[in-house]
Amino acid sequence: QDPRDEQDEQDAQDKQDMKITCPKCAWEPDGGAYWGCTCGHIWNTFETAGRCPACGKQWKDTQCIAWRGGCNRMSPHIDWYKGLDKWLEGELKSIKIRIERVKNLFKIR
Repeated sequence: QDPRDEQDEQDAQDKQDMKITCPKCAWEPDGGAYWGCTCGHIWNTFETAGRCPACGKQWKDTQCIAWRGGCNRMSPHIDWYKGLDKWLEGELKSIKIRIERVKNLFKIR
């Protein structure tokens, strides 16, 4: 089996293990477009890791949506992702493999 296929399978499993929840009340977003940017665009902030797809503004904090059952408090966007460590470990491993391939290709030590 191609090692890239194995990595893709592991990435899919790691993403399944990852959950998105409010760090203050554990509310779980349902994938709806509930977050609004100062430019007026409404979208699901977790599809873009907090970056507005309309204007490109990167949001550091994300508000929990009270009218959908959340607590209405702000938290750092990154803190919403649970199980991110395992996914990140896989990403770093993949990057190291690609670096080694480039080094071998160009005979770099």
